Amino acid sequence: MAKHLVGKINEIDRKGSRTVRIQDVDIALFKLSDEEVLAVENKCPHKGGALSEGMVCGKVVHCPLHDWKIDLYSGKAQEPDDGCVTTFAVEVDPVNGSIFITM
Repeated sequence: MAKHLVGKINEIDRKGSRTVRIQDVDIALFKLSDEEVLAVENKCPHKGGALSEGMVCGKVVHCPLHDWKIDLYSGKAQEPDDGCVTTFAVEVDPVNGSIFITM
């Protein structure tokens, strides 16, 4: 496993997203209203929609294509839909706000 520096917490708006590409994987980072940062593969399991373009409600992102709801912690689609995206461990340095993703 490798840890990758992907930016600073102040570069992502609250309830916003940012995308990064690591090892040929597109990753969406989401900054929640409580400042927590979560990361998932930026590809809905249904039709491949860019999750980074979806709306975040609580701990769920709504896919912009067909409104599938993806849990940002588990990566699982909410029922009745079925599917999953990869989630990634995120660390935010409390001193300088650097964001790291572990692959």
